[in-house]
Amino acid sequence: MNTDKPRRGMAPLHFVDDEWLALRTEDVIDPDRPIVDAHHHIWDGHHTYLVPDLVNDLQCGHNIRGTVYVECSFMYRADGDPRFASVGEVEYANGVAATFASGYYGPVRACAGIVGRVDLTLGALAQPVLEACMSRAPDRFRGIRHMAAWDASPEVNVLRRSPPKDLLLDPNFREGFARLSELGLSFDAWCYHPQLPQLIDLVDKYPNTRVIIDHVGGRAAKGPYAERKEEVFRGWKASMQQLAKRPNVFCKLGGLNMRLSGFDFIDRDLPPTSQELASAWKLSIETCIEAFGPSRCMFESNFPPDKSGCSARVLWNAFKRVVSGYSEDEKFELFAGSAIRAYRLPDALGKPAPDV
Repeated sequence: MNTDKPRRGMAPLHFVDDEWLALRTEDVIDPDRPIVDAHHHIWDGHHTYLVPDLVNDLQCGHNIRGTVYVECSFMYRADGDPRFASVGEVEYANGVAATFASGYYGPVRACAGIVGRVDLTLGALAQPVLEACMSRAPDRFRGIRHMAAWDASPEVNVLRRSPPKDLLLDPNFREGFARLSELGLSFDAWCYHPQLPQLIDLVDKYPNTRVIIDHVGGRAAKGPYAERKEEVFRGWKASMQQLAKRPNVFCKLGGLNMRLSGFDFIDRDLPPTSQELASAWKLSIETCIEAFGPSRCMFESNFPPDKSGCSARVLWNAFKRVVSGYSEDEKFELFAGSAIRAYRLPDALGKPAPDV
C-alpha cells in the first residue's frame, strides 16, 4: 500500500491509493461469467504492483480465469548483449505464470499469454531476439509490443521513454515487423489516435500479421485535443472503422481510466461507481464493438495504470454494465473468447472455474 499520498488532483501518473479505492464498495455483477483479462502489467516503477497485488485483484470476486501479461520494461537483464536485455522480462513473466500454473493461487492462470518487447528497429537482427523470447517461454510467448505512442504535446506524450516520431513508418522498424508473421507472432499496437492512419498503412503492408490495438486506439482528450473532443471523436471513429475492415486486427476495450481519456475520476474525493464509469465509457466501447464485432474485441484491465481510478471489482462491474444488453454468446467473446483466440490461449480459460 502506498503511504506517501499526494492530495487528490495532484497525484502523479499511475499513482494507486488503496485507501481511497476502499472507499467504494460494490457487489459483484454476474459473478460466474468467465473472464480473461487481455492486458495487465507487473512492475516496480511508478509504484509497486507485484504478484501479491495482482493476486488480490484477481481475487476481487469476479471469475477471472486467466490473463495476458503485456510488457512494461520490467526485469530486463542487467548483463550480456543489450539487444537481448528485454528477454529477461519474458523470463520473469514466464516464472510468474508457472507459479499460477501450479494451482497455488487457485484455478486462475495469470500470464497465460505473454507479450514481450523487442526493438523492431533492429530490422533483420530483431529475429534472433524474437526467437530467444520464444525459447524462454515456448508455451506462453505470443507476440510483442513496441510502443509507438508519440505526440508533440507533453500533456499527451507521457511515456517515460518516448518513442521517436513516426516509428510505425520507419523502414528499419518495418523490416523487424516483417519477422513477426514468419514466426507466428502478434503485435500489440499502442499509439495515439493521430497515429492510427500510420497503423492502417502498416497493417496493409503486412496483412498476415495479427495486430491487437491497445486501449481503444488511444483517443486523447488532453492538451490540444481537450477543446476539440467532437472533432477528435469523429476522426478516431473513422480510423477505427477502417482498421476494423482488416480481418487480422483486434481491439482491446479498456485503458479509459487514464488521464489521457479526459475523465477526472482519478482526482475526485470519492472513487467512481461502476455505473458512472459505464456511462462515461459506453460510447467508446460500443463504437469499437460496432466496428470490430464482439469476436474481435476483448476487455482489458490495464492494471495497474487503470487502477489509479477504480478497484478491480468496480472496473469489471463497469464493463459488465456496458454490455448488459448483449447476448450470452457476445458476452462470452468480449470477456474471454476473443482474447483466447487472439493470443492462442487454452480454451479451458473460457470455462467456469472447477469446483475445489
